[in-house]
Amino acid sequence: MERLKIEYQNKIVPALTKQLNMKSRMQVPRLDKIILSMCMKDATTNPKLLTTAAEELTAIGAQRAVITKAKKSISNFKLREGMPIGARSTLRGDRMWTFLERLINIAIPRVRDFRGLPNRGFDGHGNYNMGLKEQIVFPEVNFEKVEKVQGMNITFCTNAVSDAHGRALLEALGLPFRKN
Repeated sequence: MERLKIEYQNKIVPALTKQLNMKSRMQVPRLDKIILSMCMKDATTNPKLLTTAAEELTAIGAQRAVITKAKKSISNFKLREGMPIGARSTLRGDRMWTFLERLINIAIPRVRDFRGLPNRGFDGHGNYNMGLKEQIVFPEVNFEKVEKVQGMNITFCTNAVSDAHGRALLEALGLPFRKN
């Protein structure tokens, strides 16, 4: 099993039980899934960029990425319904814990001018969204083969009942939030 998962079960759950004044271990918030996604505005003119982005997302998440299509047409962006526009991958189980450990220990420290994750990424239900401006902070991405530096969105889905509980969970797991 992953080091972070073992630490969650043995240390973080008892600590959060006391911190959040919960009666049972089953009430403690847990991480359900992590969603990685990329959207490319140039995918309409150059579809090859989308396949390379999907390959990079597959390498980052260690799981095959799915190419997503536009849900509706937008004439100003020359986008038609059904056109491929991005890629995403949903990580659960051991792959999720492996990715989270690599994100915290390897990728986030490689971000330039990093001052902590912003607090405004919570959605009101304990889930957290963050963005990275460059996919090349992950060592799995071969820098020589990157055609275009691309940003990506990472969503942490939890079963927390509030943003405070979700933040407490993510801080205990090791995500570095900004101190206000």
